[in-house]
Amino acid sequence: MVQALPQQITFDQFIDWYPESSECRYELRRGVIVEMPKPKGKHSRVAGDLAFTLGSVIRQANLPYFIPKECVIKTAEDTGFEPDIAVAKTVRT
Repeated sequence: MVQALPQQITFDQFIDWYPESSECRYELRRGVIVEMPKPKGKHSRVAGDLAFTLGSVIRQANLPYFIPKECVIKTAEDTGFEPDIAVAKTVRT
């Protein structure tokens, strides 16, 4: 039996598809959407503590960075993920 391969999508198509509110997180791996569980328990606590500590250091040093609550990072044209923590540079317009 021949099995059809799933249609691969681009990062931009993934972002257009990404649900606004969901119980799961999603990653795009080489054009294929993969469902990922949201962090919970110890993992979530460690990520929260780290984000708090990093945010405190950024504010104290008055650095031009921030920690977005949610974001999707593009690593290739067909790959992206939602990290537990990301530090982004503030862009002034």
